Amino acid sequence: MNRNNLSYITRSNKAVWHPCTQMKSHETVPPIPIARGEGVWLYDFEGRRYLDAISSWWVNLFGHCHPEINAAVVRQLNKLEHAMLSGLTHEPVILLSERLSEKTGGKLGHCFYGSDGSSATEIALKMSVHYWQNRGKPGKTHFLSLEESYHGETIGALSVTDVNLFREAYGSMMKTNLTVPAPDARRAKQDETDVEVAETAAKALEATLEEHHDILAALIVEPLVQGAAGMVMYSPHYLARAKALCTSYDVHFIADEIAVGFGRTGTFLACEQARVIPDLLCLSKGITGGYLPLSVVLSSDEIYAAFYDNRIGRGFLHSHSYTGNALACAAANAVLDLFEQDNVLEKNKARTVRMNELCRPVRNHPGVRHFRNTGMIWAFEVQSDRPDFSNWFHLEARQRELLLRPIGHSVYFMPPYILEEQHMNHLVNGIMEILSS
Repeated sequence: MNRNNLSYITRSNKAVWHPCTQMKSHETVPPIPIARGEGVWLYDFEGRRYLDAISSWWVNLFGHCHPEINAAVVRQLNKLEHAMLSGLTHEPVILLSERLSEKTGGKLGHCFYGSDGSSATEIALKMSVHYWQNRGKPGKTHFLSLEESYHGETIGALSVTDVNLFREAYGSMMKTNLTVPAPDARRAKQDETDVEVAETAAKALEATLEEHHDILAALIVEPLVQGAAGMVMYSPHYLARAKALCTSYDVHFIADEIAVGFGRTGTFLACEQARVIPDLLCLSKGITGGYLPLSVVLSSDEIYAAFYDNRIGRGFLHSHSYTGNALACAAANAVLDLFEQDNVLEKNKARTVRMNELCRPVRNHPGVRHFRNTGMIWAFEVQSDRPDFSNWFHLEARQRELLLRPIGHSVYFMPPYILEEQHMNHLVNGIMEILSS
C-alpha cells in the first residue's frame, strides 16, 4: 500500500467503530494500520514491526500466517466454504467434534457450535436452564460466578460478568445473579498458600450453594486464570472442590475455557490440572489459531439426553447462521494437528522455564508486585501514580516494537506458541526499558 492509501486509512478511521474503545482517544492515538503478519510479528504499512505478545487478544496460538493452517483453509476452500448445520452436516465439523470429545476422554461427547466466546457462554447458560426445565425443575434459573469474573459481553454473558464498567452501562438489561469470592492467590496472607486461599473461597462457595441451590442452574468459572480481572491466577484445588460441591448440590459446573483452553495454562484444558470434567465446557479464541470466528460448547451425555425427545419445545433452541462453518472447522482441525505433530505442550514447558529465567529482572524490579505465571501466561502489577498507566504503557511498548495492552495496572503477556529465545529477549528487554523510564 502506498502512502496515499495509508492516508486514506487514517482519514477513514471513524468508519470503523472499534470494540471496547473510547473512539475519541483515537484523535491523539490512532490505531496501528496493520499490513501483514508473519510468525510472532505484525507489520504496519511503514515497515515497522510489533511483537504480538498478546496473540491478538489471545487467539493466534501459532502466530500469524502459519503455513499449515493456511494450507488447510485453502484446501477446504476448494471443496466447501459453508453449509448450514441445520439438517446438513459435513466432514470438518464431524472430525472436529470427535477430536474435541477425545480431549475430555469422551466424557463430553456432544458439541454445539457458535461464532465467538460470548455466544458459547450464552449457549451454556441457556442449555443449563433449559435442562432443568426439561427435568422438571423450572425454578433453577439463576447463576453463580466468581467476583471480577468475565464471560463475554452479550446480555446473558454480562449477567455472569462481574465488571462494574459493564454493569453501570447495561445493568438495566441484565438479570441479577450471585457472585462468590474468587480464590485469587494474590490474597494470600503471610505464610498462607494458594491452596489455603482456594479452600477459603471454596467454603464461601459451599455456604452460598447450601442457601441458594434450589434456584441455581449453574456455577460458571474461568479455570485457573481470570483474564479480564487482570490475569488473576489460582490453585487447581478450587476447581476440584467447586466441581464436587456443584455435584453435591445438584448445580451444573460450567468451565469457561474460552481464553485458557488449547494449552494456554500448560495442559490442553485447564480443568485437567484438577482432574475435573465439567458438565459444560466452553471453548473459543485459540480454537482456530486466530483465523476464523468459532466457538463450541461440549456437553455431557446426561445434559444431551434431557433434550432428546419428539417434542420440538424440549429440543435446544439456539442457532447461528454460520454454526460449524466448514472453513473455521478446517482451521481448527489444523490447530489440533499441530498440537499432535509438534509436541506443543512439552515444548511450551521448556519455553515457560526459559521465559521465567529471563524475567528475573522484571520480577525483582522495585516497582513490580505479584509477578506470576501459569503455563504460557505471565502477569504482574506495576506501582505507578500515572492516571493513564495502561495507555502510557501500551504506547511505550509500541515504541519498542511490542504489542502489549495492560489491564489497569496489570501488565500481562500471552505470546504465541512459536516464541523463540530472541523473541523472549526482545519482550523482556522492552518491558525493562519501560519500567525504568
